Amino acid sequence: MKPNTHHCQYDVLIIGSGAAGLTLALHLANEYQVAVISKATLNEGNTFYAQGGVAAVMSEDDSNDNHIADTLKAGVGLCHEGVVRFTVENGPNAIQWLIEQGVNFSLKPSRNDALSSELHLTKEGGHSHRRVIHAADTTGVAISNVLVGRVKAHQNIDLFENFVAIDLITSAKMNLPEKRCLGAYLLDKTADKIHTIGANATILATGGASKAYLYTSNPDVATGDGIAMAWRAGCRVANMEFNQFHPTCLYHPDARSFLITEAIRGEGGKLTLPNGEPFMHRFDSRLELAPRDVVARAIDHEMKRLGINCVYLDISMKSNSFIHEHFPNIADKCQQYGIDIATDPIPVVPAAHYTCGGIMTNIHGETDVKGLYAIGETAFTGLHGANRMASNSLLECLVFAMSAGQNISKNLRITQSSIELPTWDESRVTNSDEDVIISHNWDELRRFMWDYVGIVRTDKRLVRAKHRIDLLSQEILEFYSNYKITSDLVELRNLVLVADLIVCCALQRKESRGLHYNLDHPNTLKECKDSILTPYN
Repeated sequence: MKPNTHHCQYDVLIIGSGAAGLTLALHLANEYQVAVISKATLNEGNTFYAQGGVAAVMSEDDSNDNHIADTLKAGVGLCHEGVVRFTVENGPNAIQWLIEQGVNFSLKPSRNDALSSELHLTKEGGHSHRRVIHAADTTGVAISNVLVGRVKAHQNIDLFENFVAIDLITSAKMNLPEKRCLGAYLLDKTADKIHTIGANATILATGGASKAYLYTSNPDVATGDGIAMAWRAGCRVANMEFNQFHPTCLYHPDARSFLITEAIRGEGGKLTLPNGEPFMHRFDSRLELAPRDVVARAIDHEMKRLGINCVYLDISMKSNSFIHEHFPNIADKCQQYGIDIATDPIPVVPAAHYTCGGIMTNIHGETDVKGLYAIGETAFTGLHGANRMASNSLLECLVFAMSAGQNISKNLRITQSSIELPTWDESRVTNSDEDVIISHNWDELRRFMWDYVGIVRTDKRLVRAKHRIDLLSQEILEFYSNYKITSDLVELRNLVLVADLIVCCALQRKESRGLHYNLDHPNTLKECKDSILTPYN
């Protein structure tokens, strides 16, 4: 549902409909009028496609200290320890809240065949203990469906599906003294109309920017919109050079962006060369359960060394019943392409998966601009450091959504704003007859980001990418200034800005650490520093 007017006011405006945005909406809707903006349908985001699960300490064999230590180790010295502790300690409450909402996580089989109430925990890369709570291999579907159902049923939540956020409305743009966010401009893709939405609190929960790369596990909506809008509004960003490449995406000419969960390796799956030879022992003593940066680089190295298109992930040592119980979705999907994972190894390649940097916030999601929050993958809290540990991402969405909700409830100033927000001005633009420029620039950007700013980098490649980005940015700016807004143009404008932030952070870092591996600076420095960029405005 959505209002008919093109200009309206809410207490809270949430841009993004993944786990972070919907969790926050449900925590605030009993007190406030909330608008949730979804770029496509409510389910179309990284949360829905998450397979593995949520990491949290739910077993007596595990401890918060173990989870913290594993996260710090995976982050290669750059995690903010206080933030890690805050996240881990709040993890069990987040899981309990999901269960109360109706999420049915997988349970341990009971020895006496009675219904078990104990959660089944699996293990993924970087974890020293089994602590990943999951719903078979479609955890994201289970969480997303429940949260979507909840927000649809809530009378205080208005849902705007197929709306694209164009830009934030700030006091600075209106020559007002206080640096504050007042709302956002939204493009209704269905009606081709632009709405002006005012809000006392605006939250960016827009996910990451992995669509900056040619090969990605992410859906099409992951174009870094929140990061770009926050930067234009005057927010600092940090650690954008740390782009996580998931080691194992299905390699098949007809398969598009299909992730092969890390839980397969957690349950004994082996990475092999085409001849069946294992290779991870040559790179890390943790073998297939090394952190994702290590595994992705190992696969990349073997593919380049041998000139092969992919490597293989073999789980065929497990029984057919085990495979179909634990990985039914992956088994069914692979079967569509003629791969029986109970007998055949799965062809896999790395693909851009997760943005570890983002908009700088505190543990309450507050940014540099008053009234503007950022939560989930779009935010930088210091949790992930130089490499996100598996299944800490959904945990982050839940914990920081809850924390932001508490902060907003405590501090939100409910005012019927006397400030009249300016409507979107289209008086000096025309319809474009050259949309081929958008598709060409989109393709060019993603290809050179993959080639020059991918798993392995050099200074020369980064400088080359920066030069190309500068040229593209100018061309896109001219197009944006002269032609009517479209969804593709909005996304391209954001994506080229985020690509620039990635490259600028990468050029700052004169070392190799975690997800940033530079052949010109192969060593890791003793001093750990975040790469922080500050906008000029």
